[in-house]
Amino acid sequence: MKPLPQLPILEVIPQLKKQLRLNPILLLHAPPGAGKSTIAPLELMDEPWLEGKKIIMLEPRKLAAISIAQRMAQLLGEPVGERIGYRVRFDTCVGKQTRIEVITEGILTRMMQQDNALEEVGLIIFDEFHERSIHADLGLAISRDIQQVLRPDLKLLIMSATLDSKDLSKNLQAPMVESMGKAFPVSIKYGEGNDLFTLPESISLTIKKAIADHDGDLLVFLPGQREINKTAEILSLRFPQLAIYKLYGQLAFSQQRAALSPHPEGKRKVVLATAIAETSLTIEGIKIVVDGGFMRTSRFNPSTGLNRLVTIPVTQDTATQRAGRAGRLSAGVCFRLWSKGSQERLLPFRQPEILETDLTSLALELYKWGINDPLKLSWVTPPPQGNWAQAISTLEHLGAIAKGRITTHGNALHAFPCHPRIAHLLVCSQELELEGLATDLAAVLEEKDPLSQGESLDINLRIEGLRRFRSHSSSNFNYKKIEQVAKAYRQILHKKVENTPIDPYATGMLIAQAFSERIASAKTGNQVQFQLANGKIASMDRKDDLAYEPWIAIAQMDERAGVGKIFMAAPLNPKDLNSMVKSSQRFFWNEDEATIQAIEEWKIGQIVLQKKHLQNPDKELLLQTLLNMIAQSGEKWLPFDENFKRLQHRVMSLRAWNGPETLPDFSTSELLKTANDWLSPYLTEIKSGQDLKKLPLVNILKNSFSYSQQEEINRLAPEKIVLPSGSSIPIQYSKDGEPPILAARLQELFGWAQTPKVNNGNIPLLIHLLSPGYKPVQVTQDLKSFWDNTYHEVRKELKRRYPKHHWPDNPWEAEAVKGVKRK
Repeated sequence: MKPLPQLPILEVIPQLKKQLRLNPILLLHAPPGAGKSTIAPLELMDEPWLEGKKIIMLEPRKLAAISIAQRMAQLLGEPVGERIGYRVRFDTCVGKQTRIEVITEGILTRMMQQDNALEEVGLIIFDEFHERSIHADLGLAISRDIQQVLRPDLKLLIMSATLDSKDLSKNLQAPMVESMGKAFPVSIKYGEGNDLFTLPESISLTIKKAIADHDGDLLVFLPGQREINKTAEILSLRFPQLAIYKLYGQLAFSQQRAALSPHPEGKRKVVLATAIAETSLTIEGIKIVVDGGFMRTSRFNPSTGLNRLVTIPVTQDTATQRAGRAGRLSAGVCFRLWSKGSQERLLPFRQPEILETDLTSLALELYKWGINDPLKLSWVTPPPQGNWAQAISTLEHLGAIAKGRITTHGNALHAFPCHPRIAHLLVCSQELELEGLATDLAAVLEEKDPLSQGESLDINLRIEGLRRFRSHSSSNFNYKKIEQVAKAYRQILHKKVENTPIDPYATGMLIAQAFSERIASAKTGNQVQFQLANGKIASMDRKDDLAYEPWIAIAQMDERAGVGKIFMAAPLNPKDLNSMVKSSQRFFWNEDEATIQAIEEWKIGQIVLQKKHLQNPDKELLLQTLLNMIAQSGEKWLPFDENFKRLQHRVMSLRAWNGPETLPDFSTSELLKTANDWLSPYLTEIKSGQDLKKLPLVNILKNSFSYSQQEEINRLAPEKIVLPSGSSIPIQYSKDGEPPILAARLQELFGWAQTPKVNNGNIPLLIHLLSPGYKPVQVTQDLKSFWDNTYHEVRKELKRRYPKHHWPDNPWEAEAVKGVKRK
């Protein structure tokens, strides 16, 4: 082996070896450029405790995996595939002598499923763990399970540059080795603020300043391909002397490699990159970093079953990682487009992917592993229950799991290195004898759209383009990567290549297998909108080739509030959907018509194909539908009038005075909730809201009490009271037990010495004494005191206002009168 470069990681290699010899799990924290990804594995390759077993090192991205493998092989002075190899999706370069395999993260779980004990592996390295990809989290959880059950000798090394390693060390109960590194100083320069919509222009202005004031090549971080392309257009026009390179995941690998090397003619280079350039890769000549301050991430919405790309501000650890790229080879400078104040407000660490993404593939892996409850594994961050439940629902719908176990069909899906939905499409194609079309369709679905924006949404055009490419009649090299994926699927299915014309409706039928909830029927009107089987609405441009198809299967769409946007779809023949049509009876309350309805429907998901009214609906179901409606909105339809309120307040007052156990809860909400107990017998002939409003509600409620309860209510809380004048006046009770009110004209109470009481004489009435014009003149709970002390003052005012009425000097002996007693 050649002498290794003198990088900072070498200082901690002795400590690293010692700790790995003593501990099953170890953390290595080292800053960017310390050499952890290349030097550390080579130094560990011949450790005695490995006993000749392999080292597996996980990388988040294909470019990083291959580049690191090539660099380590170069340091050993040998080609890749000997002692150093790599495995990435659809590309493997390993040999019988391979001791270190650099793999992309999804490969690890495949290796574990094939060999549960990983017998040939002695050490698994999780590189760049701070990125917190779902594959790394899953791989670590299963690795720890293997370690605890089957392989206590298996070692795990978790490497990171910016993760909160101390917290992770505590979580895993693992020691940490820390390399301080010797990165060159990077000067940070802040801007005034960053805006996503003006980002390409702002980047261009920053680059103008950077190339004028500093030497070296530039690495520019942008959130995605769209922003990269726009920025490249601006820079090519303004700075023709610069060599502009793009670097993102969908580029051809040769173009990605070109971005990492110096310009062949020595031109000053600008690399416009996504997060792919944040870690592991050394881009020669970079001394200047320009950070736009945004990153793109995928977030899953369980309510729609869709992932959506969102652009969010970078986190502090990401910003630190990006800035470090300027100090890999010499002192450098980092231009941040945001302000220093904004930097302090950034989140410290990025959110683990497992909290935000679709868990369907992860769930299938765990079921294949024999685990149906994720909490049986030790996670750094457990998967959220909502997303897990959605994943289980999807797998059950696909037939991949049943009764808590993976099915034969689920095992067939797992054989394909893709999302279970796409795997389901491929497996179903065998029965439909559409394997050739399915392999092409699956590849198009998985890779970037080969057609430019604004082209037709019909996915069949992409498949036809792929077949022209294969027959050498197309020069569109966007199909090269798609064909690589299609070829891999053909090999799994043992299917020869097909370039024959395709049936566009067969494509739609295959999409419907994978995304049955995205079967869509055209809505009436001229908005070019489609209703999906999951109840959502999506639209397309009215000029599109598919705009006036009655049925389509949507392959790709975005999740938006209201109406979603369709990106790719295929036409559907509704006759092909017969097996998906299900009939069911539906009982519901039609709010607009205020009637109860019972219908039979034939549907695909929530798309109603046909419906008819039931002639003899089940009476029990009708009754239950009414009761459900009453529980939710019965206050609108039942006659809760003043008579009801008087009874309700009497009962609620007695409960407040004597305890809630004395009488049932008579609150409106509780009555609606328990309508089944007291109202059911009166609903058998009810069909409409008008019928409900005619119910004798007060009598029904009174009948819900026993005879003795009714007697007790009337005795303790009488509805009316007879005054000295002979008038019978209602008592006004409240629902919360406040003193009941008796409102009566003063003249009708002459001679009444004591304040009347209810509830066995425990609750005095609150007397509202009224004028002849029924205006309140006094409120009291002590009539005797009023006659003795206050009446004479009140009398003076009443005589002035009502001079024709008789206002006696002695109210004790005066005659109580109903009407007007003249002087």
